[in-house]
Amino acid sequence: MFQLPTYAPDLNPQEGVWSLVKRDVGNLAAADLSQITRALKRRLKQIQYRRDLLDGCLAGTGLVMDG
Repeated sequence: MFQLPTYAPDLNPQEGVWSLVKRDVGNLAAADLSQITRALKRRLKQIQYRRDLLDGCLAGTGLVMDG
């Protein structure tokens, strides 16, 4: 069985997702924490339905999903 290193951000598809979120929300001048939370949730929801973006995050790791 293949074992991943303890800390390997380049092998973690979540890093790609957060990179997409930060790209869109990074320059937000929010008035309060709830505005930031809403912006993050909205962007994550948009990404959730974009299979091409999620596939790109997985492809960026070089890992392959079985099944």
